[in-house]
Amino acid sequence: MDKQAITEIIVKHTYDVMPSLSGRALQQQDALHLLGANSIDRSEIIMLTLESLELNLPLIEAARANSIGELAEIMQRGMAGRAQHA
Repeated sequence: MDKQAITEIIVKHTYDVMPSLSGRALQQQDALHLLGANSIDRSEIIMLTLESLELNLPLIEAARANSIGELAEIMQRGMAGRAQHA
């Protein structure tokens, strides 16, 4: 799965967790905390995305992301690593 597809999943879950953002176009460079997501919101977005991707990744690794795009890159690397070990 490419980075854009993963980004779209992250954005969908961001809207699910934070409906106040609906109508706002989210970009890869957007930081969840600057959009108003608290730590619980960010954790929920990450968990929902990992579940959607059927990816098992340490939360601490995903929490290092500074933007939606960085989060997508981390998850893409996790998926690539999973494919190599399959």
